[in-house]
Amino acid sequence: MIRYKLKERIADKEFKDGARLMVKDIAEATGINRMTLSKILNQKGYNTTTDKLDKLAEYFDCEIGDLVERVREETTDE
Repeated sequence: MIRYKLKERIADKEFKDGARLMVKDIAEATGINRMTLSKILNQKGYNTTTDKLDKLAEYFDCEIGDLVERVREETTDE
């Protein structure tokens, strides 16, 4: 499964800039709908486009790997 690390990037930017960052601010700066950003932040397993990931990477001045990671799903051996 893909896990988005948007919360971490927001926290890093808040620390760097010394100001609170709202989803509304990110939406306005990137052109990504607030509802989409909210789903990326909160909905496990949400699927988004590479275009949106590119916009977020540009906004946070980071690499794609800083925004997403692959998490192996646990399997149970029975």
